[in-house]
Amino acid sequence: MTTRDDWQAAQLDLRGYLERLGLDARTPSRAALDELVEQHVRTFTFDNVDVLLGQHPGVGLEAVQGKFVGRGRGGYCFEHSTILAAALERLGYPVVRRLARVGDPAAVPVSGRTHLVVEVVLDGQRLLCDPGFGMGLVRPVPLVDGHVAEQGGGWRFRVTRDGDRAVWRLARARGHGWEPMHSTDEHPVVPQDVEIGHHYTSTYPGSHFTQGLVVARHLPGRHVTVTESAVTVRRPGSPTEHRDLAAGELREWLELLAPSLTEDEVSRLLARSGVSEAMPS
Repeated sequence: MTTRDDWQAAQLDLRGYLERLGLDARTPSRAALDELVEQHVRTFTFDNVDVLLGQHPGVGLEAVQGKFVGRGRGGYCFEHSTILAAALERLGYPVVRRLARVGDPAAVPVSGRTHLVVEVVLDGQRLLCDPGFGMGLVRPVPLVDGHVAEQGGGWRFRVTRDGDRAVWRLARARGHGWEPMHSTDEHPVVPQDVEIGHHYTSTYPGSHFTQGLVVARHLPGRHVTVTESAVTVRRPGSPTEHRDLAAGELREWLELLAPSLTEDEVSRLLARSGVSEAMPS
């Protein structure tokens, strides 16, 4: 069993984190939790920029808050959930970190436990917070078998439980069915598990995080994901728009999604995509 000290939550610059979100500290409640998680999801991009550029500082809290609080940068699940969990602990919420397997649990081969989520217990109810999935939850959802949540203006998610294995499955509505997102188990998680998962996803040649750019963000009324070659726009209740990027368009999307990159970082990303010009300051 880990303790709050193991995760070093006391080192978090809570005031700086809340200032980034534009929020004040509030007494724990469902309304306050919903507000905090949604502001986090809408403030920070989901991206693999540091992985792709070979400059990732690690997933310890000090490194993560240097990015998120210090620079207003985003990252991927290990970072998002690390800083959110620390903030929730500092605010007085009971927190448990969980690892999940991304994708269809029936797929062969089965995926590794390479996704980090946060479970909060509030007023006797277990709530799943998933700030770092990319196109995922905007607010927490109850861990109740069969629960369907509609949030963020019309996004629909469903939670189901595999009782034989104590596994919680999260899916999102897509078309006329449910698309599996991930399966979260209830095995204890220690900081070393997160470090190992990060090492795999950030260095393994087969990891999609090492193969190409992903920058995603919830914008008003839509969710946008941009890669080096394509853009995907999702709107609740509407068909997904997916198309190739035009020449020079990547720079425009980086300006809109605003992942808080330096001029050098933008130039290196554009160079990877075959675009040489730097984004103007």
